Amino acid sequence: MNPIFHSINRRQFLARAGMGFGALGLTSILQEEGLLNASTNPLAPTKPHFGGKAKSVIWIFVNGGPSHVDTWDYKPELEKRDGQSIEGFDRFTGFFANAVGGLMKSPFQFTQRGQCGKYVSEIFPNLGQHVDKMAFIHSGHTESNNHSPALFMMNCGLPRMGFPCAGSWVTYGLGSSSRDLPAFIVMSDPLGRGLPKGHAANWGAGFLPSVYQGTHFRPKGDPIDNLHRPREQDGSRQRRQLDLLSFLNSEDFKRRPYEEELAARIESFELAYRMQSAAPEALDLSGEPEPLKKLYGLDSKKSSHFAAQCMMARRLVERGTRFIQIYSGGMANQRSWDGHNDIKGNHSGFAQETDQPIAGLLADLEQRGMLDETLVVWAGEFGRLPVAQKGSKPGRDHNPHCFTAWMAGGGIKGGVSYG
Repeated sequence: MNPIFHSINRRQFLARAGMGFGALGLTSILQEEGLLNASTNPLAPTKPHFGGKAKSVIWIFVNGGPSHVDTWDYKPELEKRDGQSIEGFDRFTGFFANAVGGLMKSPFQFTQRGQCGKYVSEIFPNLGQHVDKMAFIHSGHTESNNHSPALFMMNCGLPRMGFPCAGSWVTYGLGSSSRDLPAFIVMSDPLGRGLPKGHAANWGAGFLPSVYQGTHFRPKGDPIDNLHRPREQDGSRQRRQLDLLSFLNSEDFKRRPYEEELAARIESFELAYRMQSAAPEALDLSGEPEPLKKLYGLDSKKSSHFAAQCMMARRLVERGTRFIQIYSGGMANQRSWDGHNDIKGNHSGFAQETDQPIAGLLADLEQRGMLDETLVVWAGEFGRLPVAQKGSKPGRDHNPHCFTAWMAGGGIKGGVSYG
């Protein structure tokens, strides 16, 4: 029996029922007029002010600062001026002022792809097939040439920590379509290359209630703690414990209604309980058809880890998760798209890991009729300079003044470029 029935009598129950029967009548009228949100769940789905096509977001965060001039932003003038110096160039634009060389052409060949004729680097043979779905933004810029502030600005809009990230704002405004899975999920590099600089602050809720922060799925082992119920505890016993805990917390919350952290903690217990059933099934790829696994690149040692994350993202979106971020690469330098040295080797390696999985994700979403309602984003924290960074093998330094991102699905007009 629910413990609440042992704590109040009938008179108290009627007095607390919405402040009496008069308030019950008012509540009913407000509910019928659509003026009352009766849900106590902060992640309950809400209607936007204006209708939109996109219902969920999958953001491929290209961590480290991918070079736009070696990926999506073809610069034939670089080939003509390879090796020349730029008069008046500020050598402090990047991070290593004493290693600035001359202009450097891309080490990759570019070819026109799709009906739009978009020039695409050879490192993206599979993604090049989907350029007619993509809208390219070539005018991205940020306020910092350092990874952590640039990551914060890209995620949170400001180059310092403490502010809500995009995923938190989306779930705060729209809630979640799933009661059994987190609304906002983050997946990081599974090859031991670490988290992006700034770590969890990149998916934090800032001054919003913590229930809206991203849930980080660990890349190895159980994605989150306590995903499986203890062996010595059956479901009914665990449910009774949670009911008692919820009752005690709720009574305390009545005395401290402004303790938002407590409200978030109450919801987190319930979500964790529901996830013990829903999450293992959502993350289990064993039942996916073999041809689909090959489409994503799960059969390739080079791309299988990222392919699994992309397929999980599609399965999570199917089940109502609102916002997903997948980080390609870990900490800076050669462990991410941070090609200070050997830009050719660095970008070729990470492109081999991600090209087929992301292309497979786009194709899979489209064939399921989900692409129109899912916004797929490809973007990092900044771009890279058109000049060489001197080293054993030529690389490129950070460029906060220009970078490229693309979007597909979710109502985006494909095959166009801005900036």
